[in-house]
Amino acid sequence: MAEYANPDVLVSTDWVAQHLDDPNVKLVEVDVDTEAYDQGHIKGAVGWNWTTQLNDIVQRDILSQADFEKLLSESGIKAEDTLILYGDNNNWFAAFAFWQAKLNGHKDVRLMNGGRKKWIEVENRETTTDKPSVAATSYKVSQRDEAAVRSLQPDVRKFMDQNAGSLVDVRSPAEFTGEIIAPPGLLETAQRGGHIPGAANIPWSKAVNDDGTFKSAAELAALYGGAGVTKDKPTIAYCRIGERSSHTWFVLKYLLGYPEVRNYDGSWTEWGSMVGQPIEK
Repeated sequence: MAEYANPDVLVSTDWVAQHLDDPNVKLVEVDVDTEAYDQGHIKGAVGWNWTTQLNDIVQRDILSQADFEKLLSESGIKAEDTLILYGDNNNWFAAFAFWQAKLNGHKDVRLMNGGRKKWIEVENRETTTDKPSVAATSYKVSQRDEAAVRSLQPDVRKFMDQNAGSLVDVRSPAEFTGEIIAPPGLLETAQRGGHIPGAANIPWSKAVNDDGTFKSAAELAALYGGAGVTKDKPTIAYCRIGERSSHTWFVLKYLLGYPEVRNYDGSWTEWGSMVGQPIEK
């Protein structure tokens, strides 16, 4: 993994196995819900529910600073801990948690390369259904900086109008063209199908191998550079609800070292439902 611009943001399954008893390493499984976690997880891992624990459950938004501090405190995590995140769907939701951790200034946060898929399906490593007993902490955010990593709808509209850089739609081609609004079985939808004008369609799945690990730096550079998404221009990534685009944000910002990348977590469910927003099909 030394080939990446920031290799320290990834750890291997072997590394995790060797650090299961390290008190300064805190392991968290992040899934869309806790059903997969309850069926079996890495020993010592706390489970986070993306739907209810990483989002404001009243209004559509990410966690406030106070709620982020509460979540990490209840999970037994300290600001100086090494936070290792992994999860289902090739780390979609783990990447979303990574994005929020960086938004809230956590210094040492990493993804386990390959997520649940590699640990369980590929390598058949040991899991447990026992939930760890954790001692609560008093986690405090030292510096919260949304503007550096997050774009809101007005930011994206201005970015589009001014042709200020690259917009990357990481959804499937069928979502991008408006053939479908959401993948089958998923509830969060928009009023209209299509994509933001000028966006390049680079599905998140093209960035990973069959075992869920990230492709090489050379392959990733060719993938995004070949579509005109280069590090000399600011970039905004979006998807349907912001989790797949956080995966692409991680790739561009940390694995390829793009200096200015932000995640539009409102994504298509917001843009495709707003009155007067331009749409291409």
